[in-house]
Amino acid sequence: QVQLVESGGGLVQTGDSLRLSCAASGSTFSSNAMAWFRQAPGKEREFVAGINWIGTFTSYTNSVKGRFTISRVNAKNTVYLQMNSLRPEETAVYYCAADRIAYSSTASRTEGAYDYWGQGTQVTVSS
Repeated sequence: QVQLVESGGGLVQTGDSLRLSCAASGSTFSSNAMAWFRQAPGKEREFVAGINWIGTFTSYTNSVKGRFTISRVNAKNTVYLQMNSLRPEETAVYYCAADRIAYSSTASRTEGAYDYWGQGTQVTVSS
């Protein structure tokens, strides 16, 4: 069982940066791929970034490539999402998720691949 708690959200202006953190509890964190998803008001939840269990593979949705960076520190049971040059359309609740499959060499972009979810943290980007 993995429990996830996100933090680091807030209200920022266009072009600002934020770093989200996801703290995990549970013995399987270090063997699971992790991902960040987001859900804007009135829209479906979408994949943002993913990282494999050891950090050698990362994947991003096209709109955030070059601006967002996902990383993890297994010794701290934490995964991060560094977000730079934020845009108003990126206002959303950001969720951390953990894959149920251990030691995967990649990270899925599919919501259904993730069994464990945090409660989310609100990111609001003002124009």
